Amino acid sequence: MTTLLGYRSLVQEAAALRAGADDPLAAVHRSCDRIDAVDPRVRAFVPEAGRRTRLLEAARAAAGAREAAGRPALYGVPVGIKDIVHADGLPTRAGSALPPEVLGGRQATVVDRLCAAGALIAGKTVTAEFAVTAPGPTRNPHHLAHTPGGSSSGSAAAVAAGMVPLAIGTQTVGSMIRPAAYCGVVGFKPTYGRIPVAGVIPNAASFDTLGWYATDVAGIALAASVLVDGWRTQRPAGPSLRPVLGVPVGPYLERAGDEALGAFTAQRELLRAAGYAVHEVPVMDDFEQIVAQLFTMNRYEVARAHADWFARFGDVYRPETTAAIRQGHTIADTDYAAARQRRKAFRARLATDRAAAGIDLWIAPSATGPAPAGLTTTGTSIMCLPWSNAGLPAISLPAGHAANGLPLGLQLIGDFGADEELLTAAAGIEDVLNAAPNARPGSRTS
Repeated sequence: MTTLLGYRSLVQEAAALRAGADDPLAAVHRSCDRIDAVDPRVRAFVPEAGRRTRLLEAARAAAGAREAAGRPALYGVPVGIKDIVHADGLPTRAGSALPPEVLGGRQATVVDRLCAAGALIAGKTVTAEFAVTAPGPTRNPHHLAHTPGGSSSGSAAAVAAGMVPLAIGTQTVGSMIRPAAYCGVVGFKPTYGRIPVAGVIPNAASFDTLGWYATDVAGIALAASVLVDGWRTQRPAGPSLRPVLGVPVGPYLERAGDEALGAFTAQRELLRAAGYAVHEVPVMDDFEQIVAQLFTMNRYEVARAHADWFARFGDVYRPETTAAIRQGHTIADTDYAAARQRRKAFRARLATDRAAAGIDLWIAPSATGPAPAGLTTTGTSIMCLPWSNAGLPAISLPAGHAANGLPLGLQLIGDFGADEELLTAAAGIEDVLNAAPNARPGSRTS
């Protein structure tokens, strides 16, 4: 058994660098040493010749330009960037065989914000092809024979394996939350639209949302303070301000597997014992129609996002992506417009259900179970689907383990635009989960 997890959180790393107790050159060597040692097995990063040399040059420039009093929030912190997000000096391949020059574009706004906050771009992390469903080569750091999830597979695995303390991903349906659960890290998807997606290759524009991974909620909140538009710093919530939690019972919750549901029942009881009010709320009795509505919009938008590239390079697209695009070609404009109206009604109904039940957060399993064996699938996004459909902020917290030792996750879903309140609540719930026996054992490579 080989331990892969890193030893220092994002908050610890950033604090040491800002204070001068550590320096960016040392941070670069640590990250690159870890990548060299671990990534040949995990394959979270897109291979890059000269990574260490490039990063050391960036670190020297950062160190020379900053006095201690002016060091920004992420000064000297190495960060992984999902390979559909443009970053100057690094080609964007999007997990595909298309020529990188065809996919190029201006640096993404999210990367501009990271650089302005002092971060160092450690490299591109592996994505499913065009962030759809065709898996990349990344393996789960907890067990190399299992998927890390998708499509933000490399970003989740890079943090889980301790290669970087922060990594950027995206979610269209379940591409942040599910890999977080499978890899045993914290993954956050903000409210739709709270981070500009300029400079990101689109999947489905009505859903695409940038997010990130860290080892704890405090790290997620630190990154949020520099990445999210109009971020409002929150005070820690006291016991009297614990959120009321809602369990979305009905056809949606029934899609989780027995192991996930069993763990979820235990998590609910743990939270009740800690003083949280947990209410069961019947919702989404038309869940199959909700699924159909989302995929009507999703596939229509995927096909149009790839209209030019697929016409020119369709022969090198992978079968899963090709199937999604071809399905989108069959969807009429009128059907797409009708699906948009159904989504609008769903969002309103879900908000009404939440308000009527008097709950502050929804809670649900992050995935249908632990990471599946094999690397031919990234698992199912179904447990994330309704929340992505509604554009709501969501976070996955590590929450116990399956019988085979692989991680499980608890998903918390906030109100639209209430990302700050979600993270404040998540910090308290994280404390409860971490106090449970055997909360986070080490990873393995067997």
